[in-house]
Amino acid sequence: MDLRVSNRLLWVGEAAYPLSNIVRVRTFVLKPDRGQILLDSLKWLAIAVVIVFALQAFMKEPDGESGGAGFIIVVAAIALLSQLVFRLTRPDRYAMTVETSGTAVAVVTLEQRAALRELVGHIVHAIEHPEAEFSVRVERLEVDLRRYHFGDNVNVTGGMGNIGTVR
Repeated sequence: MDLRVSNRLLWVGEAAYPLSNIVRVRTFVLKPDRGQILLDSLKWLAIAVVIVFALQAFMKEPDGESGGAGFIIVVAAIALLSQLVFRLTRPDRYAMTVETSGTAVAVVTLEQRAALRELVGHIVHAIEHPEAEFSVRVERLEVDLRRYHFGDNVNVTGGMGNIGTVR
């Protein structure tokens, strides 16, 4: 996918962001939530066990044999194990976010963190210099933004009655 700046617009693929609306550009390491992956896998394992027992009850042959339930168990176990291994062995990714004054966020990635940091420098230069234009090829990164927090982290300790923002 192309990321380019032209005519005071930052293009990320087919999405355009006015440079004047960009409030933060930064790089970070996007790490898979391996704990959540393990919990999800255990949940699916429990569901698979329930389904297997239900299938065994319905697939009983008249002579008491369980028919094809054994084959289904093996296939399900292989599928769950391969999915678990695939998800747990995903490498960390270097990513860059472009955040706007609204809710729009663009996330892109490159193989090397230094290249992303250089890209951040190009975008900041383009924000400060209206005549600047450039184009670079990046990878699209699909992430569930509900699972990641891109903003600032604030820890409040002490005091009494801290209730956050009252609206």
